[in-house]
Amino acid sequence: MAGRPGADALGRLGLTAAGEGWSYDLELAADGPLVFHGDGGYSVKHERGQASYYYSQPGYRVAGRLGWPEGAEEVTGQAWLDREWSSQPLDEDQTGWDWFSLHLDGGDKLMVYRLRDSGSGYVPGTWIGADGRSESIPDGRIALEPLGWTRIGARRLPTSWRIRIPSRGLEIVTEPVNPQAWMGTGIAYWEGPVRVSGSRSGIGYLEMTGYD
Repeated sequence: MAGRPGADALGRLGLTAAGEGWSYDLELAADGPLVFHGDGGYSVKHERGQASYYYSQPGYRVAGRLGWPEGAEEVTGQAWLDREWSSQPLDEDQTGWDWFSLHLDGGDKLMVYRLRDSGSGYVPGTWIGADGRSESIPDGRIALEPLGWTRIGARRLPTSWRIRIPSRGLEIVTEPVNPQAWMGTGIAYWEGPVRVSGSRSGIGYLEMTGYD
């Protein structure tokens, strides 16, 4: 991934990779401002004060080419980039997270996550309007409810979810495109695209950790 010349180093990106039998060459152009989560990018992760710095560019328009043995394929779409860093681990009672980035019909976007603990968890989010303006949603204003589970080996993971934000009149359901999207890397986790239905439709991404 490489930035393109300009005032905003993340405004235009080129993304290329290749392997045996595949390749891609994509151009990403931001169609809105960076979004700083929490309080100007300071994102609290627990009532005892654990936090990170966290920002996103959720408004990329993507165009480019996929390469396959049978030939090239032109593609277009949307992309979302996140950057987050911290020197603080999760609190000792937090076991992992369930994180969503969603593109909704009409151009609105939503980032929400649940840091799991022995209770209801810590659940903040950010609402990003079609005009690029963002609003932080504090813990306690969003309801995340697992609806469907997937068995992957000895693991049982919640791959279908209901998300409700009463202040926005939002009640949606996410369903995985590939329920078996387990990443058996050094730090194993689930991640993959999802489809959105309910009071709004859309597409998005789900990442879940701590289901070892």
